[in-house]
Amino acid sequence: MFKILIAVGLLLIAYYLGYKYYGDQLQIPPRIVEEDWGLHDRPYATTIRPFKINVSQDVIDDLKQRLSRTRYSVPPLENTGWTYGVSSKYLKEIVNYWKDHYNWYERQELLNKYPQFITTIQGIDIHFYHVKPSKLQNEDGRQLKVFPLLLLHGWPGSVVEFQKIIPLLTTPRPGKDFVFEVIAPSLPGFGFSEGAVRPGLGHTQMALIFKNLMDRLRFNQFFTQAGDWGSVISTDMAILFPRRIYGTHLNMCSIRITKPSIWLFLGALFPSLVVEPEYAPRIYPLKYHYGRLLEETGYFHIQATKPDTLGAALTDSPAGLAAWILEKFSTATHEEFRFRDDGGLLIKFTIDELLDNVMIYWVTNTITTSVRLYAESCTSENFGKLNSFPVKTYLGCAVFPNEIAYVPESIVKTYFKNLIQYDHLPAGGHFAALEEPKILSDNVWSFAEKVDRRNPDL
Repeated sequence: MFKILIAVGLLLIAYYLGYKYYGDQLQIPPRIVEEDWGLHDRPYATTIRPFKINVSQDVIDDLKQRLSRTRYSVPPLENTGWTYGVSSKYLKEIVNYWKDHYNWYERQELLNKYPQFITTIQGIDIHFYHVKPSKLQNEDGRQLKVFPLLLLHGWPGSVVEFQKIIPLLTTPRPGKDFVFEVIAPSLPGFGFSEGAVRPGLGHTQMALIFKNLMDRLRFNQFFTQAGDWGSVISTDMAILFPRRIYGTHLNMCSIRITKPSIWLFLGALFPSLVVEPEYAPRIYPLKYHYGRLLEETGYFHIQATKPDTLGAALTDSPAGLAAWILEKFSTATHEEFRFRDDGGLLIKFTIDELLDNVMIYWVTNTITTSVRLYAESCTSENFGKLNSFPVKTYLGCAVFPNEIAYVPESIVKTYFKNLIQYDHLPAGGHFAALEEPKILSDNVWSFAEKVDRRNPDL
């Protein structure tokens, strides 16, 4: 009997060690059903149609009338900046500029400078920029390799975020033997992409939609770059379709498994186990950083539970929509901006580009469909659907100093099994492509070059 117990114990130990070290290699992600998210009576179509933004004057006239009738909240409390939310005093300045000085048709022309298209994927129209390289030869006249690059935004962003980074990616660089071809879609329910007509379209389902979009464009393999919800979606793509992804580049490297959380708590006692001393203040003390996340994520709970109630308010009031969106461009760009009377909005952005982003939500009436992403991704069916599956594609992690949360390299490696680039960057926050396009694009080029060296078949 004793020998049997020893044998059983050895088998259990072997099983545990085998699962611990090799179990993730044996896991097969679930198949995501290719559902139709549109109206059932819509004819099936695979065409790719050219598109240009063209907002009618009636929409702009209605907007200006609503702005002129804005009813402002009470004055902010003394010496509170934006710690209670958007200052009604500064919101009045934004609304007055929007009403009297912002020229939509000039901005619309800028947003139309890159080629845009719409195609129907799984029953809904998906809008995207498709920008090819400016040249196909380098300075020596040699042919360049062209890498397709899927750019994915998040909430409350839009394709407006990519206007400055696109030319930095599609213009050849000296000494590089490749260049990017950019595909930058609007997420379903955002901007000029249609939303679902039935429940269930969360981030994992969007991963399938964008894989199908790249199929439609005949890209068998491609890079991805993303932040915010785009980061979650592109991570799902890497889990579900690893052979399709050359490499995944993220400027928000979030971890979706629980084991690293244990290490974070242990690091509160012994920080050097988790993070280099110079970066420890970005995580510890945990009480402060978790408190900050709690302070800034109230919107998440609302959008994940009652998106349509919120949408009813923001759809009716352009000033309310601007307040809801711009508050995030303040606090997610730098945590100290919340102490300023102007929210620090114009330190990193221009008022026109901020309003461009708000306008995308307003003229398309998509604030409700956009925030439904939170509700659909947090259902019992979708929440944590792929959390137990590690990411095996090459990963590049761009760590901006003012991102809303910091994940140390030691933790990132527990989830992303092929981390080949983890860089602390000198400036920037959550909306990196809009705020620091040069820094972000440089990091993408560096990552792609590393992947290229590791994969001679590219």
